[in-house]
Amino acid sequence: MTQTAFSTLDLRAELLGNLESLGYEAMTPIQAQSLPAIIAGKDVIAQGKTGSGKTAAFGLGLLQALNVQRFRIQTLVLCPTRELADQVAVEIRRLARQIHNIKVLTLCGGLPFGPQIGSLEHGAHIVVGTPGRVVDHLNKGTLVLDDINTFVLDEADRMLDMGFQDALDAVIAKLPAKRQTLLFSATFPPEIKTIAERIMDQPTMVKVESTHATNTIAQHFFEVENFAERLDAIRLLLMQHQPNSCVVFCNMKKDTEEVANELRNFGFSALALHGDLEQKDRDQTLVRFANKSVSVLVATDVAARGLDIDALDAVINYQLSHDPEVHVHRIGRTGRAGSKGIACSLMSAKDVNKVIALEDYLGIRINAEPLPDHSVLNQAIAQPSMVSLRIDGGKKQKVRPGDIVGALTADKEITFEQIGKIQVLDNWAYVAVARNCASKALKKLEQGKIKGRKFRVARMR
Repeated sequence: MTQTAFSTLDLRAELLGNLESLGYEAMTPIQAQSLPAIIAGKDVIAQGKTGSGKTAAFGLGLLQALNVQRFRIQTLVLCPTRELADQVAVEIRRLARQIHNIKVLTLCGGLPFGPQIGSLEHGAHIVVGTPGRVVDHLNKGTLVLDDINTFVLDEADRMLDMGFQDALDAVIAKLPAKRQTLLFSATFPPEIKTIAERIMDQPTMVKVESTHATNTIAQHFFEVENFAERLDAIRLLLMQHQPNSCVVFCNMKKDTEEVANELRNFGFSALALHGDLEQKDRDQTLVRFANKSVSVLVATDVAARGLDIDALDAVINYQLSHDPEVHVHRIGRTGRAGSKGIACSLMSAKDVNKVIALEDYLGIRINAEPLPDHSVLNQAIAQPSMVSLRIDGGKKQKVRPGDIVGALTADKEITFEQIGKIQVLDNWAYVAVARNCASKALKKLEQGKIKGRKFRVARMR
């Protein structure tokens, strides 16, 4: 038995049995380093990148400490965005499958307030929420934190980036003094250290370095001077590499819209992602990029952190990050699971200090390469392989992924292989279909029925 086997931990039998059924055998580095301290009831600060297995680390810890017979809110998990909160809640429910009658409740902004109040009145064991909405419930008296024994801050650095300091302070003020506090963060800026010193009791420190092998990510650097040259460089790189999915990172929100608009004008399939988007627009942008019906996502670091998007073909840094550690997190989104990835970074003469810091951090010498020849612009722009259809019916209308697949494949004109990702939200659903059968799929869903009902269906453009 290896030292990293979950069975070496002092976990309740139901959790170990469920981990085995899920195929979880060996712990990731962040789990192996943090779980013994978490299970022992200690405060823990864990630093690790997205995808390191941190959710299972604190999820197993809080479930181990939970008293199911005590129907009170015993755990509060704060996340910076609704998407991340939903992901965390889903993972906690998966880990708790063999423990009966556990109730996990999400409290996030962008959703109606009334149903959340109703859910709180019925009670819960675990609340996963965003800071602003949790504060709203605290102020209204609909959420009481008197019985909390485990408090988790997930993506703490990003919460501060998004301006949640006041909301965090308001939540912390309502927590019992005697509790376990777990803080997970991709980076560890001074602001996080300040919070940790104030709210934690002799925390155990865990840091897991980036595990991306240098031979799986090819890094390229190109010198440009102004907006026109940067935009031209992005066009050339996209045309040369023809990525099926690529994130272009910008340092400022205004640049994401400008770059995405210009790329669309040139014929690329591109959308912007930043903190000022309405929740509905953000949801649709993420869905379309994740299901490969949009090829290029132009995003800020704050907006892109924690996204559940894998297998990126390429990352382009429109500007170098101010922080070398953030640069590593950016490029780490490509070249995962041993696949080859490409990371292209644009820099100017004004970036000399950033380049020096990056060279020291990476231990490499950065030299500018020539950009691709303009002849690459003569070829056709590759269009996304999939098209997204939106169905105006979701979980509340009892729509399930299997119902959508059944409606599309009933007469066998559309095959299972032509159907991509399906995401079902509360009041609508999205399905990706192969571009060559998109019109046929739209017609089938418009004219046919799902679960015996007709729903409005639209092609997302």
